[in-house]
Amino acid sequence: MSQERLAEKLGITFQQIQKYERGTNRIGASRLHDIAIALQVPISYFFEGAEGVEAQALSGVDSPLSAALNDSSTVRLLRAFSLIEDQSVRQKAVTVIEAIASAAGTDAHQDLAQKAS
Repeated sequence: MSQERLAEKLGITFQQIQKYERGTNRIGASRLHDIAIALQVPISYFFEGAEGVEAQALSGVDSPLSAALNDSSTVRLLRAFSLIEDQSVRQKAVTVIEAIASAAGTDAHQDLAQKAS
């Protein structure tokens, strides 16, 4: 992806992208998150091979959920869902997603529903 296209997706100038690449400007956490979404990679992509603390599952959170939260499509889904203010529409969206998960042959939605209770 070109600098111009990435800048367009982020709503900034390509010069700002160049400053990020050169290290002239720092990238904040929320901007790094937006870049990961624009590039369709998990945020962990930017830290592969980095020395330091090994990646671990979140304390008290099952590994599949932790993995899902590192998936850019999960983040996109959560962002879109958070924009829905009407509770009945939110519930319908959950029902649709659960139906899709069920049709895909997974019971993961039941596991998550039980944990939410």
